[in-house]
Amino acid sequence: MKLLTNPILVRMAAAFLIAIAAFVAGIFGLRFLRRRIIGDDVLADNLGQENTVYPYSAVIQQLKQQKFELQSEQQSERRRAKTSEQITAAVIANLPCGVLFISPNGLIKQANTAARRILGFASPLGMGLDELFRDANYVLNSGESGRIADLFKRALKGQMPPPFEGRYNIVNGEERALGITIIPLSAASSETLGVASVITDESSTADSRRAQLLHGEISAEMALELRSSLAAIRESAQQMSAANDQRSLANFARDISSEAERLEGLVGGFLAGSGKARASAAGA
Repeated sequence: MKLLTNPILVRMAAAFLIAIAAFVAGIFGLRFLRRRIIGDDVLADNLGQENTVYPYSAVIQQLKQQKFELQSEQQSERRRAKTSEQITAAVIANLPCGVLFISPNGLIKQANTAARRILGFASPLGMGLDELFRDANYVLNSGESGRIADLFKRALKGQMPPPFEGRYNIVNGEERALGITIIPLSAASSETLGVASVITDESSTADSRRAQLLHGEISAEMALELRSSLAAIRESAQQMSAANDQRSLANFARDISSEAERLEGLVGGFLAGSGKARASAAGA
């Protein structure tokens, strides 16, 4: 009992209990601080990841927008090219002279209404030169003569003849005098696409005379302008498909639009001139 009432012992016991309490409190304080530090580090890491992901998301969104704009521009370009092709097809279909397109393998690839009427076939598409022209003969200004089919075969090999005349028998036996011009066709990449031929019926009456007047102009200017315009549009479209920036795309689009407008003006002038010629002939 005397020990319990000893003030020194009581002080020592109190100091010991305080030390234990301080030790326990220090342990809990250290644990709390550690958790706070770890939590701050995790939050900082998360914020850093969010800050890193955001720029990538913005770049991806921008690339998607550019892809959408490019696709829209390409679709517009395809529509313009298709419109130009339709204009060209409409012009060729309504020409008063016959127009044939012959592939490099010698097969008839396209023939307008006038060509079918002159040659006497409802649809010569897919026919070969020997089958179409059979034994029809030609005569050049130099005096050379031979089979028309053989002259076309030589043209497909690069030996282009000057405009010539030929004698042609249609299926019912009627003989016709033809005026024929052969024009080489090639792509922008210098790839040979075959040949085109402008054919006029020199044996007919008024229609033949009008076609003969237009024959040289059509074969020398109209066919050349159509071919050069289509080649320019095709080249611009190919360059546009390989372009990577909006400025180049806009420049190519303007080039194609300008070429299409020039082609429309050429076709309109040609059709207007043909109408005036027909009116003059009717008045005479």
